[in-house]
Amino acid sequence: MVLVTGATGQVGKELCRLLAQSHIPARAMCRHQEQFTQFTQIGLEAVQGDFGQPDQLRKAMQGCQQLFLLTPPVPQQAQWERLTIDLAVETGIQRIVRVSAADANLTTKVPWAKAHAEADHYLRSKPIDWTIIRPVAFMQNFLELAHPIARGILPHMTGDGQLSYIDSRDIAAVARQLLTQPGHQGAVYFLTGPDSLSLGDIATCLTEVLGHPVRAIQLAVEDMREQLKSASLSDWYINGLIEQYALVAGGYDIDTTEEVKRLTGQPPRTFAQFARDYHQELEAD
Repeated sequence: MVLVTGATGQVGKELCRLLAQSHIPARAMCRHQEQFTQFTQIGLEAVQGDFGQPDQLRKAMQGCQQLFLLTPPVPQQAQWERLTIDLAVETGIQRIVRVSAADANLTTKVPWAKAHAEADHYLRSKPIDWTIIRPVAFMQNFLELAHPIARGILPHMTGDGQLSYIDSRDIAAVARQLLTQPGHQGAVYFLTGPDSLSLGDIATCLTEVLGHPVRAIQLAVEDMREQLKSASLSDWYINGLIEQYALVAGGYDIDTTEEVKRLTGQPPRTFAQFARDYHQELEAD
């Protein structure tokens, strides 16, 4: 039995679909009972759980042998990670597959990247089998900019910096393999898409796929802050994004890897494939 945390997010929801498709026993952890139906309808268990509620977490873990650990980027992230790892050891979970981040670093100013680094170190110190996956930025993050994209504008602060954006569905496909195959204990996998792209490249791709011009517009910090506020993001999250954008603009990237294809047997989706699949969401205005 696999306990899937973050089950209602982009990666977790797809992972649950893949596990159900493969007839792998799994339990989806949801914050609210009204979220259960989408998982029980595909043959999975669903359980209420909140990273801030130790008793709920402990109950959700009962009878599970594996844990897929994905925490949201929030100020409590590092604390929630440690608590969840401790409870996994306590309740007899045998293995944790954890989603970290490619830019995880103890000295970074990006808060969730620092929290991921702290959790990676903490997990390695515990008496439990583990596998860590470190994806780069998700293609699905562009859905947060759907309104300006629909109006033909792709606001950014990353200059000519490039990233090998990855589709969250490919992360889920890797996780499915790690949870159903032996031999990945103690491994750290860096996951990327097939191409390293600038925001200018992204705008060109969106223009071709959506059928109307999309221009990449470099914004000043305060203008970008206002743009992100319009997407109902918290000040804490916006500040972290601005720090992350500055890193990309300064030339941060990791080498494009072949790990998705090596682990799943399928090449990672291109940005054009993502844009075609999410055409309607990217045109929401």
